[in-house]
Amino acid sequence: MIHDIFMPALSSTMTEGKIVSWVKSPGDKVEKGETVVVVESDKADMDVESFYSGYLATILVEAGQEAPVGSAIAFIAETEAEIEQAKQKAPTSPSSAPVAPSAPSTPPTPTVSETPKSAPTTVASNRNGRIVASPRARKLAKTLKVDLATIQGSGPYGRITAEDVEVATGTAAESTALTTTPSVTMVSQPASPSPKPVHVPAAATPGETKPMNTLQKAVVRNMLASVEVPDFHVGYTITTDELDKLYKQIKSKGVTMTALLAKAVAMALQKHPIVNAAYVQDAIAYPSGINISVAVAMPDGGLITPVLKDADKQDIYSLSRTWKGLVDRARSKQLQPDEYNSGTFTLSNLGMFGVDRFDAILPPGQGAILAIGASRPQVVATQEGLLGVKRQMQVNLTCDHRVIYGADAAAFLKDLAELIETNVQSLTM
Repeated sequence: MIHDIFMPALSSTMTEGKIVSWVKSPGDKVEKGETVVVVESDKADMDVESFYSGYLATILVEAGQEAPVGSAIAFIAETEAEIEQAKQKAPTSPSSAPVAPSAPSTPPTPTVSETPKSAPTTVASNRNGRIVASPRARKLAKTLKVDLATIQGSGPYGRITAEDVEVATGTAAESTALTTTPSVTMVSQPASPSPKPVHVPAAATPGETKPMNTLQKAVVRNMLASVEVPDFHVGYTITTDELDKLYKQIKSKGVTMTALLAKAVAMALQKHPIVNAAYVQDAIAYPSGINISVAVAMPDGGLITPVLKDADKQDIYSLSRTWKGLVDRARSKQLQPDEYNSGTFTLSNLGMFGVDRFDAILPPGQGAILAIGASRPQVVATQEGLLGVKRQMQVNLTCDHRVIYGADAAAFLKDLAELIETNVQSLTM
């Protein structure tokens, strides 16, 4: 029997997925529950495991290509004798669109590992007890009698390539002949991109129309959904002299300004649960915890919002360590869905780039988002009627007016300002 591997829905908003890489190649033996392909969802890369045992007969959607959720991306044959039959089912042209799922009409849901892959390490990566290597690498290693476990993989997620074997054994010339052997089916693996500053988008040629990546498309869908929400904006000026002093005192202990702001907002939300609530089907949902999402720009475009869960209950040092780990995993696309879609309130801090003030767009499923501008020295009048210099920042709260009213927003911002201006030491308790 021939079975389809379908593009799985890895998130509730996912309508199509992109193939990052194929762990198996045509002709490889596949066990039920074994990782076959790595798929890019809206926000992360996930391992997709086979629902059947057999042989990967043919690949319909190559690495780097996209396919709708539920469409077939490969065929698995139960026996080697059925491989040729499966190949005949595939489109004759490589550019053909992915075929629609065959019977049964409702495709079985592939088993999906929710734990994103670890970053490449100094030794070969291992999936389900199996060294991850390309077919060429395995053939070359067998010919040269090399143990793959001793080789560092340079491919995506530590996969060993033929070039890695050549480098390890110094036999590049000998392996050249193998690359032209017709019987070897190859899947090209892209080299790992060089790290880029998070705020710099991927380069594009002037005049080029560049397709959006999966994450950018997800942002578009979310923003279109936000347009339907009746929102309003409330601004506030907060003096940050005391906050800046505290930051200088504890910065050396690994505390970040993002963590301080998230902690301050979370403590203010304790007094104003309505600002942490959200609209759901003619009702107001009050979440059980205060989970602060913080917008982070991605190197290749788009943004993601890692979540600091129960930010009001964590101490500032744990919160800072948690934030660092979240950002590292976000930039390597290793966040689990619950780490980016469980937020109840969002912070967007463009102040770190020198922006004075801005309006933030409300995220779907939340009642409010706080836009934070840069803290700058300002000449102000003191209560004694004298002039002085204080550091101040502008914040702007965007609210869902179905849930939050103007008085609610004003009261929340007033308490947030009071905490930062006069009670900032409470952030370290």
